Amino acid sequence: MGGNPHEYLELSDQRVLVTGGHGFLGKHICHALAQVGAIPLPVGRADADLTDPTAIHSLFDRLSNPPLVILAAAVGGGIGWMQAPPATALAGNLSANTNLLEVACKRGVRRLLGVSSACAYAKLAQQPMVESDVYEGEPEPTNGPYGHSKRILMRHGAALFEEFGFDCCFAIPTNMYGPGESFDPARAHVVGALVRRFVEAQAAGVPVVTCWGTGKATRDLLYAPDAGRFLARLLAVGGGTEPINMGSGVERTIAEIASTIATAAGYTGELRWDADKPDGMPRKVLEL
Repeated sequence: MGGNPHEYLELSDQRVLVTGGHGFLGKHICHALAQVGAIPLPVGRADADLTDPTAIHSLFDRLSNPPLVILAAAVGGGIGWMQAPPATALAGNLSANTNLLEVACKRGVRRLLGVSSACAYAKLAQQPMVESDVYEGEPEPTNGPYGHSKRILMRHGAALFEEFGFDCCFAIPTNMYGPGESFDPARAHVVGALVRRFVEAQAAGVPVVTCWGTGKATRDLLYAPDAGRFLARLLAVGGGTEPINMGSGVERTIAEIASTIATAAGYTGELRWDADKPDGMPRKVLEL
C-alpha cells in the first residue's frame, strides 16, 4: 500500500478529488490543478456527507477511485462563529477528516494532501511560528476545538503512514483572502468581514465603524490563488507527513489591515475598537 512520499508525481491527466472543492479555497485549488493539466473533481456537502464513511465509499465508487485527494473541506468561520458552536467545530471536522483519511487509505489512494490551519498553533507560540512547534501548547481558546481537529488530522495521517505506508502530506495555511471570499457576517474571516463592514458603512454614510478587539493583534495574510498554486505543487512534490507552513511571511496589525480596507472602500468616517470583543491570537505569522 502507498508509495514513496518523496516521489514527484506528474499531475497531467491525473484525476484529483478535492473535498470542499466548491468553497473559497477549493475553487482556487481546482483552478490551479487545471492549469497544470490535472482533472479536478470538486465535491461538496451535496455530493457526500464526509461524516459518513459509507457515503465516502459511495463517492469513490461514483468517481472510479480517484488516485489523488486534496482534503480542503472544513467546518469553520471567523472568531464569532468559532465561539458559538465549539463542539460542532470539533466534531464536524474531526469526523470528516478521520473518515476521509481512513477511506482513502483503504481505497489505495496514491497520495492525499490535507489542508490544516494556523489555528493549530498555540496561542502563545513562538513567532514566527515554526512547524516543529505545531503540537506544543494550547491553541487560542476562541478557535481551540477547530485547532485541535487540525492537529489530529495531521497526527492521524502520520499514524496511517507509519502503520500502512499511506502517502500523505499536510500544509498549514495562514489567513487567506481573495476572489470568492465569504462576506457572510456569521462565517467571514478577518478580511471578508472588514470589507463588508466598510463597504456597507461607506454606502450608508455611517459616521463611525466599530471593529472587534483592540486592533493590535497581527496576522500574516495569503492571497488565495497563490495558496491554490502552492497546494497543487505540494501534491506533486509530496515529502512526507511533516507539515509545511504556507503564508506570506509579512506581519500586519489588524488595525493596519482595517485602515487599508477602509481607504480602498472610500470610507472616511471614524474607526473605533471594541476591546470587550476577542482579538483571537495576539500574533499569527508563519515562518517560511
